[in-house]
Amino acid sequence: MPRKSFNQKDRARIFLLRGGTCYLCKGKVDGVREAWEIEHEIPWAISRDDSDANLQVAHFKCHKGKTAVDIGDIAKVKRIAAKHTGTYPKSKAKIRSRGFAPTRG
Repeated sequence: MPRKSFNQKDRARIFLLRGGTCYLCKGKVDGVREAWEIEHEIPWAISRDDSDANLQVAHFKCHKGKTAVDIGDIAKVKRIAAKHTGTYPKSKAKIRSRGFAPTRG
């Protein structure tokens, strides 16, 4: 399923719904003079959620910073899901003993 492209009407609706405030830095967004984007609060790659509850307004710079953090979170969620389904490759590292001998008692 491809990502949704937000048209002008969607962007205006979300901007008004969120009061024109960047949810990351809490600063006012000047829609005419500043670059801003529609941001998924829970990354789309994790939730696949394009509902208004998950969409926020963010300055371009703020969004770029959050996306850099989201990349690691998305990779972790994918690893966990792969381990859960058994599709994650098993480790090829050998388990080394620590030199402890079993005790007899």
